[in-house]
Amino acid sequence: MAELGRTVASRGELVAAGATGRGLTSAVRGGHLIRVRRDHYALPGLSRPIAQAVRVGGKLGCVSALQHMGIFAIKPPTTHIRLDREASRCRNPDDRRRPLTAHRSGTVLHWGDLAEPTDANDVCVSVMDALADVVHCQPKWLAIASVDNAIFQGFIEPYQVHDLFVGSAAKRGMARLVNGRAEAGQESVLRGIAHEAGWDYEIQASFEGVGRVDTFIEGLAVAEADSRLAHDGWSLHVKDRNRDLALAALGFPSVRPVFNRIIYTPRDVERAIAGLLSIQSRFRTYN
Repeated sequence: MAELGRTVASRGELVAAGATGRGLTSAVRGGHLIRVRRDHYALPGLSRPIAQAVRVGGKLGCVSALQHMGIFAIKPPTTHIRLDREASRCRNPDDRRRPLTAHRSGTVLHWGDLAEPTDANDVCVSVMDALADVVHCQPKWLAIASVDNAIFQGFIEPYQVHDLFVGSAAKRGMARLVNGRAEAGQESVLRGIAHEAGWDYEIQASFEGVGRVDTFIEGLAVAEADSRLAHDGWSLHVKDRNRDLALAALGFPSVRPVFNRIIYTPRDVERAIAGLLSIQSRFRTYN
């Protein structure tokens, strides 16, 4: 497979590379290959989302494609699959011998022609096609966070954003909220919490003796988006606490909601920030 540059290869591709029908059958029986779909083979250890997408007859799409590429997206409970508009003979995602039923066997299917078919590979749609799916499938700020992260990591350029938000005025309004300066998806969602609350905010604001902070809100308080990946280990916790002390000395209290609270309980995070903002107006300032 590696020699062919493929994760999943068709029977025709393998035969052209020197395999025989008898050899493929023997490799499957011996556990050296798996038959994902009729006339489609892969090495053992193929991830379940990829196997499901290929077995159905499509490619990874939407959040499943972004996860595969390493772009921010909340891990979906079921695989998101992109299918051609004229796709037929779709199979059950977990059993190639059974047809795909009306309830889609627990998968999420995205039907339609690819905008960038030549940039797709054998198992996954292109970045732009995956992001286009996300914009129409996921909650507003999770979609914006994925686009932000794709820009930050260099997968797409800012000028390409407009093409993702075509259609309604609401979608065009979302395009204006994209900001590729956010360094992590949860930072974008934290920015969304401030935006939806109607607060003025600045992202990646800099403070002397502190450095950059994720979000500076109403010129009064700082909110940082913490994650285990970026804050695991005692030395990093010490660094963060020292930053909090330095911010407090400047007169700016800070709050550090963790990933799960930002993503799954944003109202709690909003209330916490609102509490900090209200406290700021109650106390005198000491010089």
